[in-house]
Amino acid sequence: MGKISKSISATPAGVVILNLFSRFSSKKIPQRAYTEAEKKKPFDTIIVPGVPFIPDKWDSVMKARVLWSYNLYKKGFAKNIIYSGGAVYTPYIEAIIMAKYAAALGIPKEHIICECRAKHSTENVYYSYQLAKKSGFKSIALATDPFQSYFLRGFIRRHYKTDIYHLPIVVDLLKEYEQLDPAIDTSFAQVNSIEPDPFWKRIKGTLGLNINWGNS
Repeated sequence: MGKISKSISATPAGVVILNLFSRFSSKKIPQRAYTEAEKKKPFDTIIVPGVPFIPDKWDSVMKARVLWSYNLYKKGFAKNIIYSGGAVYTPYIEAIIMAKYAAALGIPKEHIICECRAKHSTENVYYSYQLAKKSGFKSIALATDPFQSYFLRGFIRRHYKTDIYHLPIVVDLLKEYEQLDPAIDTSFAQVNSIEPDPFWKRIKGTLGLNINWGNS
């Protein structure tokens, strides 16, 4: 097991994700999607959902998602990257934190876009999709871990006429980057306070029920 896989398994959410990594890896779904995407690349943009940021710590799940987006940009799969996520559970705007890591890795800032409203994975897709369309992007892919990619498949299929391709993380392809650990200035991503949604609203948000589809 690689260092990234080991670090992912060190967190409660990571245990679930790692188990699903193993499940999907055994079915070769991520690798198959990556191979198929080579025929479709480059995508105008990829959407990368956020993860809560803990000060002075690059969470293993966030690291995997950012490094995956870096791999996809570096290897010509994506022209632009939309990082999505507001300050949900910690007072740091997830999209800005991820964007800063991406820029520190070497992705040009002009190809990085921040979507800072989303509180849930369904909203990551919704608001990022709106940004992509306003930017004139036509080919779009969702780049995240296999668990989240699988969870969002039904939601995307039901609500979006435009095809959003799924590019779940291929863990083995991140091994060449696992030593990368850039330092960033987090002050620009910090807000004064946060107001977490009550439990019932979080459940609705997870299901995409807080989205006002009339404004689409």
